Order: sequence, then structure tokens, then C-alpha cells
Amino acid sequence: MNNVYTVRQVNSYIKNMFVQDFMLNRIYVKGEVSNCRYHTSGHIYFSLKDESGTIACVMFAGSRAGLSFRMQDGQQVIVLGSVSVYERDGKYQLYAREIVRDGAGLLYERFEALKKELEEMGMFAREYKQPIPRYIRTLGIVTAPTGAAVRDIINISRRRNPYVQLILYPALVQGDGAAQSIVKGIRMLEQKQVDVIIVGRGGGSIEDLWAFNEEIVARAVFDCRIPVISAVGHETDTTITDFVADLRAPTPSAAAELAVCEYREIRERLQGDREALKRPVLQKISEERAALEKAAMRLKFAHPRQKLNEKRQYAADLENRLRSRMEAALVRERHRLALCIEKMKGLSPLNKLSHGYAYVQSESGEALKSIRQAENGSVLNVYVGDGRIEAKVQAAEPVVYPAE
Repeated sequence: MNNVYTVRQVNSYIKNMFVQDFMLNRIYVKGEVSNCRYHTSGHIYFSLKDESGTIACVMFAGSRAGLSFRMQDGQQVIVLGSVSVYERDGKYQLYAREIVRDGAGLLYERFEALKKELEEMGMFAREYKQPIPRYIRTLGIVTAPTGAAVRDIINISRRRNPYVQLILYPALVQGDGAAQSIVKGIRMLEQKQVDVIIVGRGGGSIEDLWAFNEEIVARAVFDCRIPVISAVGHETDTTITDFVADLRAPTPSAAAELAVCEYREIRERLQGDREALKRPVLQKISEERAALEKAAMRLKFAHPRQKLNEKRQYAADLENRLRSRMEAALVRERHRLALCIEKMKGLSPLNKLSHGYAYVQSESGEALKSIRQAENGSVLNVYVGDGRIEAKVQAAEPVVYPAE
């Protein structure tokens, strides 16, 4: 018998056929979960069925990251995986890598596929993120003209800094043409050269937010030369735009807070900085003024005028001391002179004359001290207290005075 094969060879051949089929290596299969069983090893065994048939499935423990919920029988799911043959049993089965619930599942798979593609292209890389300016003058907003999102952005921006100009592009954020409208708004605000652009809307289902998962929106955000803040949905909502944007805000209100600085805080900080700068400046001025006054005092003392004034003062002091000494000497001399005068008065002939004594001179002017100088008939001048008497000598005789 020719061309006889073993079971293993047949199963291996069939497996190779599955492996070589490109479609079966990455396939989405939709169906209802049945016979779901969580194994102690971490693997999940289950079947997918619909009205026409059943396919066996397994998700190994290493792929459990692709499952975000606990599977139960009766759930409608979409499974991403590959179809291959388990050689031992000769049965083919679906090896699951990711599992999502049906309904939003298809959109979610498109979301994950685009996310992975753009991430591989580097559009999520941090080195391409532009920094958000700390202080802005104009804020561009791409969102619906009505709704809570735009009101929150306007109210918070006005409260934080009323001097920031807000430019709103009223875009469609849901339904047909929404992605194109958002792209047009981004490009128009970029032409306006605003400082920052907020792109967003309020929360909703994945279908409602799908415009922000479109590739054209992601590329418009990535290519924009103006920093873009993504503010789509609520805090738990995530879109492709969030990953591409320069900054992701959990809500539109948070986006306004991130884009617009707090004016009062800036003013208080500037005031504090002004005071912090003022204190050392005033201290320095005070120190320099004191040093200047000290230098001026030293200069004043060293000035020739000061030296001259000091010499003049010294000369005036010497003059006063000399004058004082001279006056003291004059007082002493006057006192001594007065004493001498008194003594002289006691010895003065004139003073004697006033007491009855007389002073006699010869005619030739000699003082008579002896009778021998008085010749008979000679003329004598006799001085008394009030005048002179001219007398003529008639006789002269000696007189004996009693001894003392």
C-alpha cells in the first residue's frame, strides 16, 4: 500500500495548513460563550456558538491581559486570535489573544488596532509632546457651541484669568462629519496662532466619542504646531486623541485649569517676589547709605577746611588763654602798683606837705638840708601843700632835736 501516513503526520500536515493561512493567524470570531471553565493553571477553556455551530476556544494564562472582564456562559463576545490544530486530539480550536464584549466590541477592536498602529509610528512618543505655555493670552476651543463642556471651559477660564481671550470654533463632535469638523477647527485655530488649543466634549459611549478616535483627527492633533490639550469625556473615558495630544485632561473643566493660569495666584506671587526683592535692596541701600555717611564723616574730618578750622580754634583758644593770663598778670601788676603807689604816697614829699611839712629849695634849686646852705639875705623857695613861698633868709641857727 502506497502513501500511508501516521496520525501524527496527518495532524501535523493539517496544522501546517492552518499556520500557513494568513487569515486564520489573525481572525475575529463572534459568538455566544458556552462551557466556560477557568483552569487552576490560569488558562480559560470555552466554546463559541451561534445558531449554526460551535468552535472550541482556549485563552492561555499569558494572554489574560487581553481580557478585561470575567467570562460567563451566555455572554456575546468577539474573540481575536488564531485558528490552529491541537495535534494530540486532531481537533482544531481558536487560540484567543483578546476578548471583548460584542456591540462596542467592534469599535473597541478598531480603537485598539488604530492605537497600536499609531503607537508603532511614534505618534504617542513623549519627545514629540509640546510643552503647554504657563502664561497664555489666547485660548482656542474646538467643541460643540452648546453643552456643559464649553460652559465649564468658559466659566473656569474667566474665573482663573479674565484677561485671556477665548476663541471658540463650533465643531460637530458626534455623528457624520464630526471628525472633519474637528480637524477643520484645529487647523483654523492654528492659523489664528492661538497659544493653546483645547479639543474635547462631554462624556458618552464609545459610539458618541468615536469622532475623537478617527485617524484624521489624531493626525491633525499630531501635526498641529500649537500645543493641544485633549479633554474628551469623563475621567474614565479614553480616546486616540488623548494619546496623541500634547497633554490629556480628564475633563473639560480640568483642561481649562491646565491651560489658564490663576491670575490671583500670579499677582500674589509677584507681590511676594517684589517684597522679597525689595527687602535686600532696601537693606543694601541702608548699608551703603551708612557707609557713605561714614565716608563723608571721614572726608569731612580730613578736609583742609576742617584742619584750618581746628587750627583757628586752637589759635583762638591760645589767644583766650594768653588774654586770660595777660589780664591776670595785669590784675596782679595793678595790685602791686597800687601797693607801690600807697607806699610812694607814704614817702611822697607832696603828701608830707599836706600834713604841714614844707620843702625848701635854694634859689639855685638845691634842696636845703642844712642851715649851712642858707646864707643871710639869700632867697629861698618854700613849698607847702597848696603852693610856693619865696622867703628871704635873715638868720639861721641850729636846733637840737630830742633823741628818739
